[in-house]
Amino acid sequence: KEILEKHQDLFTLQWEGAIGNMSVPSQAEWEQLLTNSSAFLFYGMERFMSHVLLDWLIAMNIPQCHLVILLDLVRSLQSYRRVTNSDTHKNCLRISLERPTETAMLLSLIGVRSVIATQWYTTLQENAERLETLFENLLRFGKPAGQTVHILRK
Repeated sequence: KEILEKHQDLFTLQWEGAIGNMSVPSQAEWEQLLTNSSAFLFYGMERFMSHVLLDWLIAMNIPQCHLVILLDLVRSLQSYRRVTNSDTHKNCLRISLERPTETAMLLSLIGVRSVIATQWYTTLQENAERLETLFENLLRFGKPAGQTVHILRK
């Protein structure tokens, strides 16, 4: 929240979303956020795809979404239990589609033009640092996504 407030002047007035851990967005809310966004940011626990229904996502067509940033793959004991319980109802193929590369491919297939995603488990602090770098370079300096990712790699 602190990072969003720091960069709020650089956002459009149409910034909307779900912030906090009080409630988890419904599938309809995820759909609304993705279909009405030119850029979508997920900053959360575990895999992004563990929060949305695969069948629902692959039925979408969102070519107006230019950029999806997935700062996920953070694990806590509570999130690990939630995902483990959820995974028991999925087959191995379905779980494999929730990995970072497969998620990026699925998002590309439904029309997302660019995907920036973490590839391995990390901490909230490390993702906060990545978000700060992303916002500084994308919003404040106006650098393209590719150059920004290159900066993140350093």
